[in-house]
Amino acid sequence: MPTHLPAFVATVWLLTMLPGAGQAVMVRQTLAGGHRRARATIAGNATGLLVWSTAAATGLSAVLMTNPDIYEVLRTVGGCVLVVLGVTTLRAARKAACTDTPSAEAERPRRWRAAFLSGLGTALGNPKAGVFAISVLPQFVTPDGPVLLSSLALGALWTAINVSWYLLFTWVVGRGGTFFSRPAVRRGLSIGTGVVLVLLGVGVAAGV
Repeated sequence: MPTHLPAFVATVWLLTMLPGAGQAVMVRQTLAGGHRRARATIAGNATGLLVWSTAAATGLSAVLMTNPDIYEVLRTVGGCVLVVLGVTTLRAARKAACTDTPSAEAERPRRWRAAFLSGLGTALGNPKAGVFAISVLPQFVTPDGPVLLSSLALGALWTAINVSWYLLFTWVVGRGGTFFSRPAVRRGLSIGTGVVLVLLGVGVAAGV
């Protein structure tokens, strides 16, 4: 069984709450499509974290992260994903498209898939998630116990904490109600979020 579980939970909560690409993407999706798209993004992000934690439990992520070529490709792709999301957000803000709400039923599945993929891409393309999976997560596993099961359990807990935080975070953003529904406010937030995503993407791609 995992040891020092309270310390692990506290560590994950603190790291999850730190501002970063994940929160920026959540804000973008919540402002663009409300709680439905936010939940889709959260689901995509959770899937990505489960992939990382499973890879760490089986030793695959260690191989990927220690291979310079694969690591560089992963980092570059992750940075490009964030830059594309940032540019898309800025373009939407410029056109005031972020004030629109999805109304066509036929568009909803496509929008849900796009939001899911944005969350998945952000999680998989974030090298910090891989570093956490192979460097932090194993510190809380009892070496003389069922290592694989303990690692998978910690990965599931890591994912559950992320989901809980982002559900709360997007709920707070969505509860902005009248304030966040103002076109000027939404446009300003979209511009700010877009700039943050672009800067984060450039930083990730550059290895900063």
